[in-house]
Amino acid sequence: MARPRIRPRIGIDLGGTKTEVAVLAGDGSIGYRRRIATPRGAYGAIVAAVARLAEEAAAAAGDAGLPVGVGIPGSIAADTGRVRNANTVELNGERFADDLAAALGRAVRVSNDANCLAAAEAGPGGAADGCGVVFAVILGTGCGGGIAIGGRVHEGINRIAGEWGHTPLPWPEADEYPGQDCWCGRRNCLETWVAGPALAREAGTATGHDAVAAAAAGDPRAAAAVRRHADRLARGLAAIINVLDPDAIVLGGGVSNLAHLYAEVPKLWPGRVLSETIRTPLLRAAQGDSAGVIGAARLWD
Repeated sequence: MARPRIRPRIGIDLGGTKTEVAVLAGDGSIGYRRRIATPRGAYGAIVAAVARLAEEAAAAAGDAGLPVGVGIPGSIAADTGRVRNANTVELNGERFADDLAAALGRAVRVSNDANCLAAAEAGPGGAADGCGVVFAVILGTGCGGGIAIGGRVHEGINRIAGEWGHTPLPWPEADEYPGQDCWCGRRNCLETWVAGPALAREAGTATGHDAVAAAAAGDPRAAAAVRRHADRLARGLAAIINVLDPDAIVLGGGVSNLAHLYAEVPKLWPGRVLSETIRTPLLRAAQGDSAGVIGAARLWD
């Protein structure tokens, strides 16, 4: 069945260092696109910059009323409407969605950046296009997760669905107690074990990519770190399969470029996933650095 044509939408990916806007056409192609450095130090400057990008994109598309969706590195509390847990710290405690809507004079939709990744990868051109339930993971300097069901973001009643990075490492081994302290105030969060800095820390290298290179060159410490990182990621994703049983799991972010993960991690699921047969594919994100703006635009689908 052919997909219905839908109106163009504006997607904005608001990050700690850069903010990008794009117009997603009805056929799924990207038209106008622009990237700027994210203003730092002043919340009002961020709102003004995002509003300006949205207006410029609408003007380029010739439609001042295009819907606007924004992905942010945090979430919006359901009860207060205020941003929380954003590493773009100027957003925390602010009513960003309301303030941006006021600046633009129309409604906007705002969601976590990992939710936007899930929406992008579950739609046309995504690695999990056509899958009913998709769990998407951003693995980079931090670790986040998002869920798309039927191509739409699932946020949950508290708007924290998919916050996998701040759940405990499952089935911890003796030398993993009591776990690492996390910036969120808790201990043993998955982010402290599977994000890029965690792999580099254990390998004694500058980055996770350096750890893999050192392991390939025969460095025993790096090789052990790479093996344990894959095992911890496998444990974390096995728990997701046991709870959500998604049709696909998609990895995005810098760590997702470590090619060995796609072969090694699924091999480590048996015995942890409560199924004799495990059909869940582990996929590399297909939308690249376009995923943020595509997923943000699809908040209106």
